[in-house]
Amino acid sequence: MIALSAFNKLRLRGGCTIVRIEEVMHPMRDALGRGAVAQTMINGSRLEILIVSGLSHAELSVTLHHEVLEAVAVAQEDPPMAIAEFNEGDFEQAARKMHDLLGEATPAKVNHMLQLHGFPEK
Repeated sequence: MIALSAFNKLRLRGGCTIVRIEEVMHPMRDALGRGAVAQTMINGSRLEILIVSGLSHAELSVTLHHEVLEAVAVAQEDPPMAIAEFNEGDFEQAARKMHDLLGEATPAKVNHMLQLHGFPEK
């Protein structure tokens, strides 16, 4: 079981911090009006993540990997070359691969994922 509270105030490789992460009961939409399972707000190096409640353990894990990888990449002035040109589908594919490789998302595993994608310790 993934304890989202363990991710609150988590310092991430690349210099970002998850300041808040929580599940929400209401449906979410992306910028194009499509249904979304998560939303991340980036304010400088501070990340706030909202995730729709009711996801399976696997989908919650993939979503955490996806949101963290994408948000840290977007927050960087100069992200690692390996992901600099990623689109939404690339982030989803990478998140699924990391879930398969590392298992259920934990604070240590999402930082390990960032390390594998070239983010430095800051």
